[in-house]
Amino acid sequence: MTRFLLPLSTPPMEAKTANEIPVEGGPSQYEPKWDGFRCLIFKEGDAVELRAKSGKSLSRFFPEVVGTFRTAKPARFVADSELVIEADGRSSFEFLQMRLHPAESRIQKLAVETPATTVLFDALASVDDGRLFEKPLGERRPALEALAEMLDAGRTRLSPQTRDRDIAALWLAERSGRTDGIVAKQLDEPYRPGERTMIKVKPLRSADCVVGGFRYLRQKRGVGSLLLGLYDNQGLLHHVGFTSALANTDRSELTRKLEALKAASSFSGRSPGGPSRWSNERSGDWQPVKPELVAEVRYDHVSDDRFRHGTKLLRWRPDKSPRQCTFDQLSQD
Repeated sequence: MTRFLLPLSTPPMEAKTANEIPVEGGPSQYEPKWDGFRCLIFKEGDAVELRAKSGKSLSRFFPEVVGTFRTAKPARFVADSELVIEADGRSSFEFLQMRLHPAESRIQKLAVETPATTVLFDALASVDDGRLFEKPLGERRPALEALAEMLDAGRTRLSPQTRDRDIAALWLAERSGRTDGIVAKQLDEPYRPGERTMIKVKPLRSADCVVGGFRYLRQKRGVGSLLLGLYDNQGLLHHVGFTSALANTDRSELTRKLEALKAASSFSGRSPGGPSRWSNERSGDWQPVKPELVAEVRYDHVSDDRFRHGTKLLRWRPDKSPRQCTFDQLSQD
């Protein structure tokens, strides 16, 4: 069995959401927030393993990325990154989702047609520098830059950084569709696996939520709205709101998928009541489903740990574990 510098179960450091770039907390480094699949890269000689934020392996779905690092000069390291696929100068989350396919032939075809780029933004361990994650960011960044210099510039990219808050604010205002906001990290802080110690700022507030149930349309056998949930610190899944902004072209397929996930119960904490006055749905009846699907939704206000109004479905997140959908994502009003 391959012995990597860190356990494959090492979770990535995560971020809390803020409405603006922080001004307190000590010297910070600011980086773009990339719109892709979060990926920890483990390399030990010819062995390369890619791990998603959920802890699941991404190696099978991105063979071109595995190949890039397998032939890379650095023999042993662990790095944090984002896998991105760009189309017409913009990041395409849809192209990433297409990679999560059961057919090997399909994956290999897409790996050639729409290859992924790895954006590196942190170093956790290396042969020369040891357990980098225990060191402050001010020491990890030079090690990451040295690592990036030894990698294929056509397939890997070093994420830019600045320590100037004004420049970070400009990045946030002028994002071009390749990035999804700004991430702030304190220079004197170590890398804290599994903890939300970074700060992410996005022009629009969003949260990854578990789909815990749905309501049917009043007169049709189709999904009218999704019931959203978040986990608390005790592991209870609470109903936090709904989204009814579903495209009619996707409704039939979504209905089939949700009906296949029907369950006797889902929300273990606060459960849905009747329909919201903000919703167009007419029925108060709802159908629980197994908490397996994760959706990113856009919201405007949070009150008492609930979305005050309906939310907008932005995209599905097959790369994220439902258990990672927690309340600490939310920006309270």
